[in-house]
Amino acid sequence: MYEQKHRHLHYIWYRKQMKEQLPELLDKWQQVIGVQIDSFGIKRMKTRWGTCNPTARRVWLNLELIKKPIHCLEYIIVHELMHLLEKHHNDRFKALMDQYLPLWRQYREELNRQPLCGDE
Repeated sequence: MYEQKHRHLHYIWYRKQMKEQLPELLDKWQQVIGVQIDSFGIKRMKTRWGTCNPTARRVWLNLELIKKPIHCLEYIIVHELMHLLEKHHNDRFKALMDQYLPLWRQYREELNRQPLCGDE
């Protein structure tokens, strides 16, 4: 019982932290890239760091990103925003990533070495 309550409190705290950070980071990168989303959401995901629905102009970000270095969160934000310009992970997508976030491959490797879902 205590452990479940403890996890729930951690979840609430992490979610609050992420909700406070995301608007500024999303605004920053939307201006840099020149795109605009209509909405974003935060949720726990077991297999992805983020997703983008270009038609709905909505981005979902994995709550676990708040536990990672800020550059990893920014990498996922940029990655998902790129899908508004290029749907697929093709050469154009990679060139756009290179243009806006030259160290993206390094950040991707760093994230991929870490678990997607935490125990808390």
